Amino acid sequence: MVLVSVLMGSYNYERYIGEAIESVLNQSFKDLELIIVDDCSTDNSRHIIESYQKQDPRIRTQFHEKNLGIARTGNDGLKMASGEYVSFIGSDDVWVPSKLEKQLSILRGNQDKIIWSEGEVIDSKGASTGRTISQLLNSPKKKNGNMFDELLRENYIFGQSLLFKTEYAKDIALNEDFRYVNDHLFFVELSRNHEFVFIPEPLAKYRMHGSNITMKNEDIWFKERILLRKYFLEKYAEEISVASRADIYHKIGHALSGLGKKEIAKKYYFKAARTDPFCANSILYLILALTDGEGFKGKFLTDYYYRVSSLLTTINGYR
Repeated sequence: MVLVSVLMGSYNYERYIGEAIESVLNQSFKDLELIIVDDCSTDNSRHIIESYQKQDPRIRTQFHEKNLGIARTGNDGLKMASGEYVSFIGSDDVWVPSKLEKQLSILRGNQDKIIWSEGEVIDSKGASTGRTISQLLNSPKKKNGNMFDELLRENYIFGQSLLFKTEYAKDIALNEDFRYVNDHLFFVELSRNHEFVFIPEPLAKYRMHGSNITMKNEDIWFKERILLRKYFLEKYAEEISVASRADIYHKIGHALSGLGKKEIAKKYYFKAARTDPFCANSILYLILALTDGEGFKGKFLTDYYYRVSSLLTTINGYR
């Protein structure tokens, strides 16, 4: 049994997957297995994966005969994992050589914690853009401790930087009913029982290359955001803070507006304002309730939230 199982989902990234694989195999910490699940790539990815597997016995593979989606790909990888701890990497992303070693040094004294780190944003050629994931997403300052309430509002976890006990993931799994928001639900459920420890040093690199936009069907993405947040309101009704409940109503309204259901959206914006009328965001909720994103302020605020949310979907996906 190895100590760490590294899971990599693969789909049509022949240009980058070799570098991703090498960044795992070249870790300073060696007691690992790399599990690659290819979701029926139509490019040369399978040949590249198999060539690396012949060179290093730590690589284990599964190849889907048809495209099954990111959640199924992740769950198949989790089923194969034999390590005490698990970590994830995208087939177009890169780890720094000391990632696992530095995270394990912290995890040994925090066995029940979820360890994650800052990320560096790189371009298609691997050059630094000079930005971090936190800067890219304008992430909240809170990154340590109990993250449950914050993650109910929005997902800002850099999934490719995580390291935690494998048993936690197998108890939860990824919801295969969702195409775009399964990672958000996964992180919320992880955070319900486990605290996070953040390493400010960028230990993983997120590659922006122009073809890693995941939302091929925007309507489905909006519908899933509504379903997910209604699920949060129902399942965690007694655990959600007033501020987070208001923000969840606001996010439902935003998604409804994206679907063209503007009158229903306004009701949720007003509900958000009424739920927490004295919070700093109450002005935002009222602006949206009165304008539904129309006019300069409405469009600016709506566009801001949409861009941040779509980036998170992209960063934690592999397509």
